[in-house]
Amino acid sequence: MKLTALAIAAGIAATTVLSACGAGRPADTAQPGAYAEVNGLRMYYERHGAANGQPPLVLLHGALSGIGTDFGELIPDLAQTREVIAVEQQAHGRTADIDRPLRTSQMADDTVALLGQLGIDRFDILGYSMGAGVALDITLRHPELVRKQILLSGGLGAEAMHPGLLDGLAQLKPEDLHGSPFHADYLANAPRPEDFPQLVARVIEHDQNAMPSVSPEAAGAVTTPTLTIIGDSDIVRPEHSVEMFRLFGGGIMGDTPAGLPNSQLAILPGTSHISAPHRPELLLPMIPAFLDAPVKDA
Repeated sequence: MKLTALAIAAGIAATTVLSACGAGRPADTAQPGAYAEVNGLRMYYERHGAANGQPPLVLLHGALSGIGTDFGELIPDLAQTREVIAVEQQAHGRTADIDRPLRTSQMADDTVALLGQLGIDRFDILGYSMGAGVALDITLRHPELVRKQILLSGGLGAEAMHPGLLDGLAQLKPEDLHGSPFHADYLANAPRPEDFPQLVARVIEHDQNAMPSVSPEAAGAVTTPTLTIIGDSDIVRPEHSVEMFRLFGGGIMGDTPAGLPNSQLAILPGTSHISAPHRPELLLPMIPAFLDAPVKDA
C-alpha cells in the first residue's frame, strides 16, 4: 500500500515549506543547552525561562526530529510565563546514539532520570508524536511526577493511525529525507552527522517491532489532567482521539463547579501531522490556558 509513502512525501514537502518560511528552526535560548550523563547516554537538554511559581513544562520532540525543529516557534512564548525544559532523546539531535534499540519506555526512563538529576520532582509535560508516547509512558508509570500532560499528535497504539501507515513507513529510506528540516537539523547539530541513516533505521525498527500499546483499561485509570491535540489531517484518526478524550475522563459538561474537566480535546483545522507543532497561532492560546486552569476535583 502506497498511502504512507505519499503521506511521508507530503510531510517532507510541508516541512521544507516551513523551513523556507523560517519555521521549525531552533529558538534563541535564554540559557545555553547542556549535557547530562543519563543511563549510559550523554543526553542534551535546554532550559528556558524561569519557574514563576509553576511547575516546569517538559517538551518531548517527535521521531527523527529535535528541539528546534519541533518547538522552535513555541518555546519563546511559553518561556515568558514558565520554565521550559526540552530534551533530545537517544540518537536524536545533539544526543548521540548508543548501542541499544530505541524504545519508548527507555526514553521515558532517560527523561525521568534527567529531571531527577536537575532536582525536578513535579512537572507538566508536552509530547509530540513519538514524544507523546514517551509522555504518556511517564504518566502511566510515574503519575506522582506529572501534574498535567499534553499529547500532541499521539495515540494509544498502532490502532491510532490510519490503515497502511506503518507498512509504508518500513519503506522509508534516509535519502527520502535529504533536504528536509529533519536532515538539515541533524547535519547541523548531531555529534556524528554521518549517523543519520542509523537514526532512520532506529525509528523504523521501533515502529515496526516496539510500538507502545496502552489498553483502554490503563488509559481509563489515568487521573492526570490531559489535553489531547491532533490536526484534522493528522496520521492519528480523529475517532481514536475522541476515544482517548473519553477514556481520560472527557464527556458532556453540564453545570460544574470551578475548574475544568480532567480531559480536553482539540482538533486543529487545516493541520497535518507534520505541521501540528508549527501552528503557534492555535497552540499558544490553548497550551497556557490548559496548564494554568484549576483542576476539577474527582
